[in-house]
Amino acid sequence: METAPVGAGLENDPPYLNAVGVGESDLSPREILDRLLAIERAAGRTRPYTGAPRTLDLDLILAGSAVVNEEGLQVPHPRFRERRFVLGPLVELEPDVTDPVTGQTARELLARLAD
Repeated sequence: METAPVGAGLENDPPYLNAVGVGESDLSPREILDRLLAIERAAGRTRPYTGAPRTLDLDLILAGSAVVNEEGLQVPHPRFRERRFVLGPLVELEPDVTDPVTGQTARELLARLAD
């Protein structure tokens, strides 16, 4: 899904290509995040400052029913409920996946955004 960047100062940035992947893992949420960050680094992503342009941005949105709030890791992702570019593709793959914080399905969260 191609979307315009969201946020102050990003109005002139090119569109982003967004996607969602769904799978199963025996890894902990921290281990999954560490692997995602390693993929970003291998693709050339640097983080010179907050909000810097990026070649790749991989986020851990949900990890089953886990709720994690640690330094550098929040699961569910703290802003996924307000992001159509996350919920739209997620509903296409797993419409009934449940947010462990609200108890709502991805489909319900997306419908709430449409209102």
